[in-house]
Amino acid sequence: DITKQADCNAMVGAARKAFGPIDIVIANAGAAESAPAAKISADHWQRMIGVNLTGAFFTVQAALADVTRKDGGKGRRIVFTASTAGLKGYPYVAAYCAAKHGVVGLARALAAELAPTGVTVNAVCPGFTDTPLLDASAAAIAAKTGRSRDDARSALGKDNPDGRLITPDEVAAKVLWLCSPGADAVNGEAISIGGDT
Repeated sequence: DITKQADCNAMVGAARKAFGPIDIVIANAGAAESAPAAKISADHWQRMIGVNLTGAFFTVQAALADVTRKDGGKGRRIVFTASTAGLKGYPYVAAYCAAKHGVVGLARALAAELAPTGVTVNAVCPGFTDTPLLDASAAAIAAKTGRSRDDARSALGKDNPDGRLITPDEVAAKVLWLCSPGADAVNGEAISIGGDT
């Protein structure tokens, strides 16, 4: 449970025990819920901030001693998965947008703080992506509107500039590039993966 600091510390400890000191952290967990702003409960707000922002921070914080260690290593990276909702607003997901804007701000703050250590910190900001999270959103839309799930999925894809859903492989390719030597000078960026042209 990434909303629990002790769990994040245990996760990083298990990774370190299995693979040695950590060089790359990908803070990728997320959740989305929708409601009109007037109907967002305190619990809804806290869940969205807890998973999407606090959980991202706890994940990275647990590994900071490793990624900033002074042993001459290069190529240390932190990559957050934010969202295009961290770059602009969408209706009915105010808490999610607030959390993802927070993730972009967190990435930029850590990029400035950790730059002297050689660690780069960036965020990828996917648009609507073909994942189980999107499937859950499509199911909720279908339940509320009477539309089919396929229609709801199609409508979400049309919100991306090129009118289709982004694939997980497209997101992974950008994350892998950010972890490569070719991205050594990329720091503090929020990179949209939204089908923009």
